[in-house]
Amino acid sequence: MNDETSQSQESTDGQSTSMDALQESINAVLEANMNTAPVSLPEPLAIELPTPSPAGITSSSAINMLMDVNLLFTVELGRTQLSVKNVLELQKGSVVELTKVAGEAVDIYVNEHLMARGEVVVVDDKFGVRITELISPETKE
Repeated sequence: MNDETSQSQESTDGQSTSMDALQESINAVLEANMNTAPVSLPEPLAIELPTPSPAGITSSSAINMLMDVNLLFTVELGRTQLSVKNVLELQKGSVVELTKVAGEAVDIYVNEHLMARGEVVVVDDKFGVRITELISPETKE
């Protein structure tokens, strides 16, 4: 155990001596540089790198991924409020009065968010909607 202790002290002393020598050489280099004229460094280069997209997805492939997503598209002709009694009294041929008048623009919702307004049209004996106004995000109800 004594041999190990003496060997570790020798190696520590050897490291200490070499560290002192290293420090002296660093100090000498620093002093030499203090006496010389300042060195001008070149201007850094401005390099524009392309903005990385997450997981290597390009904008066109991101759009293509969304093309198969189903959305709930709802056209609202109008609204009304009925009691349960009145709903149970509804029969074939019953007329339910709505808040909007005939010819007034209908609201178009996508996933329950108002996106547009339009007018009801008939195409080949089927109902359709012609979009007449897109609703901007600032004016959505």
